[in-house]
Amino acid sequence: MGISSNVIAKWVCRSVPSGLGAFELTRSSGEGGRDTRSGACAVGLCVTRRGPIGVTRERLEPVEEGGGGPGEADPHACGATAAAGRLLGFATVGVIRGEELADRPLNPSLARCAADGMRLHFISRDAYRRKDEPAVLDGLRARFGDCLVVPEGGSNAPAVHGAAELGRELRERCAVAAVACGTGGTLAGLAAGLGPGRRALGFPVLRGGFLGGEVERLQRAAFGGRRGEWRLEERFHCGGYARRTPELDAFAEDFGERHGLPVERIYVAKMLYGLTTLVEEGALAPGTTVAAVVTGTEWDFGPAAQTASSR
Repeated sequence: MGISSNVIAKWVCRSVPSGLGAFELTRSSGEGGRDTRSGACAVGLCVTRRGPIGVTRERLEPVEEGGGGPGEADPHACGATAAAGRLLGFATVGVIRGEELADRPLNPSLARCAADGMRLHFISRDAYRRKDEPAVLDGLRARFGDCLVVPEGGSNAPAVHGAAELGRELRERCAVAAVACGTGGTLAGLAAGLGPGRRALGFPVLRGGFLGGEVERLQRAAFGGRRGEWRLEERFHCGGYARRTPELDAFAEDFGERHGLPVERIYVAKMLYGLTTLVEEGALAPGTTVAAVVTGTEWDFGPAAQTASSR
């Protein structure tokens, strides 16, 4: 099967105040460690990655950008925003790539967004490629009024400040914090919040080696310069976004069976697989306390999502 999740001797599941599930593990040199769990994980990514709650409440209608083709819609971005809107009582709009999809049945992740009250707005692929241009952004604001436009992946300066709160929560619990990376905002804030003597490990789920520059850019935008100690582990993208290998799937299945946690495959499985590989390689010394930040769980789409339609 390759890497076994049993290399990790002890996992403790906690629900941290920001809503992000975090796993704390102790790297042990012994064998036969007992798996223990307490608390629960929450898919609460939006509160931390989109910035403090006060930021989202300043605007009436957050607009989240997301891909909409078969398998393209990012459940963490649009889904977390939709869930936050339902829980906190504000309207949300998802800007989805592919206007031809407007009259088709929704895929499960978009159906879940619609069930949570998100209005889905489909635009052409050409317009989506230009989503960061002022003309396109002005068009969104003209259509939806005074709104906070959340970029694809949720990474901007307010998001980095929000993710720094998670680092501050974890700084007394671990020496190393690991997180999967899409657009880099969570890593940028997490590293800053951990403070001196702690380090953050980022596991990119996209290939190309471009993310380091993005994390530095986000930290400059948020703090004026680089903050905290962080490093990217580029070996575990498994071929790119949403790409999987038999070894990754086998690891995720084994992890779920051993620890009672279904593992989300696009982001979290790659981070856990990479982290476990580093442990087996001896990159983390025995006794090192590591927090593995779980930025999303397997989705339970439920009957409401199955019956939702385009809006």
